[in-house]
Amino acid sequence: DIGKTNAKVAVVDLASEREVGVLTRPNTVLAGPPYPHFDIEGLWSFICRALGELHREHTIDALSVTAHGASGVLLAEGGDLAAPVIDYEFAGPDTLAQDYDAIRPDFAETGSPRLGMGLNVGAQLYWQFKSDPDLAARAHTFLTYPQYWSYRLSGVKANEVTSLGCHTDLWNPHENRFSSLVERLGLSGKMAPVQPANACLGGVLPEVAEVTGLPLSTPVYCGLHDSNASLFPHLLKGEASFSVVSTGTWVIALAIGGKSVSLNPSRDTLVNVNAFGDPVPSARFMGGREFDRLMHQAEPSCTDSEAEAVIRRQIMLFPAVESQSGPFQGQAARWTIDEAELRGGERFAAVSFYLALVTSEMLAMIGARGPVVVEGPFTRNPQFLKMLEAATGRPVTTSKASATGTSIGAALLASGAGKDRHQGQHVSATGKAPGPELETYAHLWRKGISST
Repeated sequence: DIGKTNAKVAVVDLASEREVGVLTRPNTVLAGPPYPHFDIEGLWSFICRALGELHREHTIDALSVTAHGASGVLLAEGGDLAAPVIDYEFAGPDTLAQDYDAIRPDFAETGSPRLGMGLNVGAQLYWQFKSDPDLAARAHTFLTYPQYWSYRLSGVKANEVTSLGCHTDLWNPHENRFSSLVERLGLSGKMAPVQPANACLGGVLPEVAEVTGLPLSTPVYCGLHDSNASLFPHLLKGEASFSVVSTGTWVIALAIGGKSVSLNPSRDTLVNVNAFGDPVPSARFMGGREFDRLMHQAEPSCTDSEAEAVIRRQIMLFPAVESQSGPFQGQAARWTIDEAELRGGERFAAVSFYLALVTSEMLAMIGARGPVVVEGPFTRNPQFLKMLEAATGRPVTTSKASATGTSIGAALLASGAGKDRHQGQHVSATGKAPGPELETYAHLWRKGISST
């Protein structure tokens, strides 16, 4: 599970749908040359060591992969990297934004909003090809990022729709095919075959078996984008209308069976693609990154009285802290008080409320209906959960099985799970209806953002 901030290897017991063993490491970005890029070999060494250790302790029967979006890999003819895997937060592609905009497909074709830095994979590729004129000739195959790791494990090259559909500009989700940009970038014939997320690519490579102790017959599954991994277990339940909020560095809201709405790409809404290939209205912001910036390493907790003081004094934070993405791009964050006046856990409560209210706005923008299921680290934040329920007016639950969500979804690809077997394990996030004071706070916050 390669997240933007941390990478982990987790062993999932499919009978209980619980993580029973986890090892993690930071996902380090190397400064260059030739540009900021992911430490691919460092990650690979970690994966192999972790697989060996966890296999000795638990006995691993199958492998599945999930990873963050906005990344792809160019392979040379022999299978090695044709170029380092660019960090999507590198601003280099912005220097060619005008030229790239002239060739990228419309939102109507891709459901992909125009984003800064390298958040559109097409923009990364365009910049890389222009900056390194020999790269186009060296590049033999393009892989989406989770499938690169499946390739390192199995030797089989594949692409997959959940990662192609994550604002790459490379996929047409309405027609389930590559977008017109693939040809414009000269990548026709270089895209690895598209495989279903739950396709078994084969057993592990001999060199993987040697360093990990895994049997050669250990199956490797194609894998999927991390937010869609969080969504996958809920799709298997077959509910008519619900939404999933996947939290981490990014907070991503995905609506299933929602109201028909017109998505606004300038507010970072997009059309994701789920593991079954269906378009999913989505919205996102860097909620985890904002939380880290705002907390200044303060204790991530508060007392009831501190949370009540924030509500009573109407201490509010308005967006946006990370203003290059999300529904409030270009806006400057502001507090209703001098930030230095925050005492003890008041900072945690106010920041948690802010994150929940931005999340509520995203859910409204994508037409979400029915219960809201929260996945990931924010499941451990009761102030976030209470305010999200108050602001949406809908039940908020959390997944009981995993604090991260993504690993369970990725593991279920290997289970043969269908709608007739998966029961899901949700628990109420709050246990009681939100009080009117929280609803009033949410109403006043919305009035505040509408007046800016």
